[in-house]
Amino acid sequence: MNAEFIEALEDLERQKGIDKDTLLEAIEAALVAAFRRHFGTAQNVAVRIDRETGEIRVVARRDVVEEVEDPSTQISVAEAREIDPRYKPGDVVEQEVTPRDFGRIAAQTAKQVVLQRIREAERDLIYEEFIAREGDIVTGVVQRVQGRNVFVDLGRTETVLFPSEQIPGERYRPGDRIKVYIVEVRKTPKGPQILISRSHPNLIKRLFELEVPEIHDGIVEIKEAVREPGVRAKVAVDTRDERVDPVGACVGPRGARVQAVVAELRGERIDVIRWADEPEQFVANALSPAKVTRVILEPETRVARVIVPDHQLSLAIGKEGQNARLAARLTGWKIDIHAESQAAEWLAREDDWDIDAVLAGAGGEGQEGAGDDDLDELFGAGAFGDAGDGGGAGGENWDWWSGEGGRGDDHGAGAAEEWAGEDGSGGWDETGDGGDGRWEEGDGAAGGWDGEGPAQDQDGSPRAETPGPESR
Repeated sequence: MNAEFIEALEDLERQKGIDKDTLLEAIEAALVAAFRRHFGTAQNVAVRIDRETGEIRVVARRDVVEEVEDPSTQISVAEAREIDPRYKPGDVVEQEVTPRDFGRIAAQTAKQVVLQRIREAERDLIYEEFIAREGDIVTGVVQRVQGRNVFVDLGRTETVLFPSEQIPGERYRPGDRIKVYIVEVRKTPKGPQILISRSHPNLIKRLFELEVPEIHDGIVEIKEAVREPGVRAKVAVDTRDERVDPVGACVGPRGARVQAVVAELRGERIDVIRWADEPEQFVANALSPAKVTRVILEPETRVARVIVPDHQLSLAIGKEGQNARLAARLTGWKIDIHAESQAAEWLAREDDWDIDAVLAGAGGEGQEGAGDDDLDELFGAGAFGDAGDGGGAGGENWDWWSGEGGRGDDHGAGAAEEWAGEDGSGGWDETGDGGDGRWEEGDGAAGGWDGEGPAQDQDGSPRAETPGPESR
């Protein structure tokens, strides 16, 4: 080794951030091991590398003692004083024992140590970069697909998108650019392990942050998001500035912002709803786009009993219970949905009950009132029945529960908007104080407001007519 080697280490320090002194100490330790391995000595040796010239010296270290028991590690006082009269018992004598051909061994060892330290430094840099981005989204490029595992290039490293973290039904091809959510970053002996996901609920939050400036600026806040990846999602939003409509901000002009999120998620339908602090309002909004007549809460059991118009029952439940299931996950309440006719049929047998008063939660003529106590009695009498018990209207009662907590939105006073798209097509549904509206778009058409005749949801249930967006 020579001064050029020291200069090379200094360049490495500047480029890779590897401390030169730390690297030299590692090389010295590696040279000690190489010396013992090649020369089979039991001596206590040390390696010294001159920090200026790069010169290497191997020295044997022996303790000065009165009586020698191990000549490889000890030296008598008399022998030590022949080297230097100042030595006394307890001192350490260092004698150079550098072999003539040690330069070749030193060069090979130094190369291995430097390469290893470079790899370790790069791993540390990658770990520090991605641990700072844990909980964020990054753009990756699909490198290859092996079985069900998708290998994704994240720039400075490569990781695997496991089947459990993929969107069901989504196909990946080499060269595809995809956005992924960094769930966790772990430090392992083989380098940082980065767990990424396309199905995590927080992915949809981060995508909205990219598309909606009001969220990035802190004016609009995403309170909660739940997903059935690849199919449907519900996002509850609120605002810190009452002058800003959080739902409208997330949807964007003509649905442009939410459409961008839908396109990234390959057509996953997204319901953007208004957050509400009141649990009743919160549950009602979570069932959007269905209209809710009344919500009665049972806090002790965390059950929310919901009454909806007959023609809204299937919409409230959703395909295979999807809408009710997502609403339960969003709110953290067990939701039991019933049609108004079920209440009417039971109350028709009671002369002193007023169905309109019960559904409205107010007293009618000739009675003090039909409030929550009356409704509790009504539910408790078995008029509706629970899911699967045969009660109610032909088994159409559904009882959905999820252990995941969440919050909701504002239904009656606010607006609930839904983007329904498939590969970027589709439209947004809006439910507000005045009723329903629908923006329809597809088959490459520019789209328009369907103001003729009652609009319908995807399940075919009729919806009330409202003026187009230009009159809102």
